[in-house]
Amino acid sequence: MQFTPLKESNACIITLPKAMLMTETPTLRAAILKQVQSGVTRLIMDLHQVEFIDSSGLSVLISALKQAQEEDGEVVLLSPSDGVRALIELTRLHQVFHIYEDQAEAINYICGPLPKASN
Repeated sequence: MQFTPLKESNACIITLPKAMLMTETPTLRAAILKQVQSGVTRLIMDLHQVEFIDSSGLSVLISALKQAQEEDGEVVLLSPSDGVRALIELTRLHQVFHIYEDQAEAINYICGPLPKASN
């Protein structure tokens, strides 16, 4: 997993590993939540390398989103493979996350003003 800070001090790209499985998720979750707790609340989760993801891997994405939103942040997904995208759609997470194929568009969204959530 790699963290790449963006021009906004509270934004970064997180390049996720090839496998997001139950054995890896505690470490992934802790590292991502540490970023959010340090003030990095606008995250782009780069999924281009991810070949294997299970339900615990998806839960890492959801945990990151919930934590970021509690801090008025946002999480978007970038470049999921066809298999990962199929699982995201099967679980209806495409209705929860913004998904981008183009990194520049994801950066423009995450570094711009975020829309206010309607409660």
